[in-house]
Amino acid sequence: MESRLRMILVLAGLPRPRVQVSLGDPFIARADLFYPDQKLVIEYDGATHRDSLVADNRRQNRLVDAGYRVLRFSAADVLASPASVVDLVRRSLV
Repeated sequence: MESRLRMILVLAGLPRPRVQVSLGDPFIARADLFYPDQKLVIEYDGATHRDSLVADNRRQNRLVDAGYRVLRFSAADVLASPASVVDLVRRSLV
């Protein structure tokens, strides 16, 4: 699904995001998708996200504290409303 999310963005004409990028020095987190110029992290939350919600929330807080912006999407977003995903990412890249 991360690949599908990336392809939705690229096929909509958005720049190619970097994939599986380690962020921070020292290390804070690994981003599923990343736009470095905008410090925009895009995360895909799959089924395992339910099992790691507390850790994911702490990780997101560390990213935000370090100056990153974070967008999170699920399968429902990618499959049922890809246009809204693209619109939100497009607005975040400006």
